[in-house]
Amino acid sequence: MRLSTINVKQLPNQITRPRYSREKHKIGIVHFGIGAFHRAHMAAYTDDVLAVEGGDWRILGVSLRSRIAHDQLSPQDGLYSLVERSSAGSKVRIIGAVADVLVASEDRERVVNALASADTHIVSFTITEKGYCRAPDGSLDFALADSRSAYSYLAEAFARRRDSGLAGLTLLSCDNLAANGAQLHRLMAQYLEATAPDVRAWFDENCACPSTMIDRIVPATTQTDRAEVEALLGLQDAAAVVTEPFTQWVIEDNFAGSRPAWEKHGVQIVANVTAFETAKLRMLNGAHSALAYLGLQAGHEFVHQAVADTRLLQLINRLMREEAAPSLMPTVGLDLSEYADALIERFKNPALKHRLNQIAMDGSQKIPQRWLETLAFHQHAGLQCPAILTALAAWILHIRGDGHDVEDPMRDYFRDLWESAGQTGITSALFGTNGVFASAWTGNPSDIAMLDSFLHQECERQMAKLS
Repeated sequence: MRLSTINVKQLPNQITRPRYSREKHKIGIVHFGIGAFHRAHMAAYTDDVLAVEGGDWRILGVSLRSRIAHDQLSPQDGLYSLVERSSAGSKVRIIGAVADVLVASEDRERVVNALASADTHIVSFTITEKGYCRAPDGSLDFALADSRSAYSYLAEAFARRRDSGLAGLTLLSCDNLAANGAQLHRLMAQYLEATAPDVRAWFDENCACPSTMIDRIVPATTQTDRAEVEALLGLQDAAAVVTEPFTQWVIEDNFAGSRPAWEKHGVQIVANVTAFETAKLRMLNGAHSALAYLGLQAGHEFVHQAVADTRLLQLINRLMREEAAPSLMPTVGLDLSEYADALIERFKNPALKHRLNQIAMDGSQKIPQRWLETLAFHQHAGLQCPAILTALAAWILHIRGDGHDVEDPMRDYFRDLWESAGQTGITSALFGTNGVFASAWTGNPSDIAMLDSFLHQECERQMAKLS
């Protein structure tokens, strides 16, 4: 029997259930990309608000193409279990903030109607880095931003809201992009300028795109996880999410209208989120990516296994403390040494089986903000970053795809690049003046030559170890 509104009362007493009447609260948030990360984070915070503060803040999830989230959540009336795992055991609660899930490609009109509704105040996103349809130089790639992208649905809804005299929306990016709010605003404006120029001014004047920093490790849920949850609930839960106890959300105080009282439930609403997001991108995410590519090469499967490898632990400690941390601006309330200590402990959590191949996906969309900005900072000071360079070499070997599939939107380009440039030319092709990542890392020709030499030696060393 599946978890649902009808049988939620049958759950064991130790399972926390929604502490409010769900049907009494309207939908106030439309969320694109209602995967595990959103369900473990924003939806949980919103569930806390509904339980204590009330308000019309239930969430309508939207999947742009896949039916997976719809088929998981809709038969369960949007209910799902959130499982926090640590060495002390598991803590389970049922989240009730999600009202329903639509598949945009199958129900465009309902999605646009929801976005154009007077009840909707916030549109949020966890669509991953590639969901923003960016070209390598950071501009909007119009070939990717087609009628199936989030931009298309928003543009149509903006026109309806304008014509109906409704207020603008807060567009809340919850993805790992530096200055994610500013990037979303810029990309949305580019889309409107090209496809609906008469709506561009309305968007600029009426909508807001606050930047955010979100921190919670959420591995992909496995069948084993679902079986363990079913044993705890006595009910099947196809939408169960497993996560760590730690959670953090920092939001720039820049909203177009009303919002949930998230700040009463642990969310930090601040004037400037930059220091928090940059620290997370360069330290947590940067270390995660290094562990992923180097850990996979070393034969590890999970993060906790990779961080238990003495050589890899030394490398990510150097990456975080000696390379990433010095590149960050000092900020009151942010002790980078303590942050690094806390990250190591979180990575070591054996109860949270976070797969390295999940982190390794879509590296071309991640490494500019995770590694290259740190590398550029030190290059300008005449210094090197051996930990990041070692990780870069591992990534370059990873994208060759030797013996494994590469999940990356630029996979075919990388395959052709290996064939045409080879190992000795790939560095310039990626990081040189006209390279794919030229805009993310402004190294001079001598820097490129040095990087190329290092990566050539490092790739040779790592390949010899693998053979």
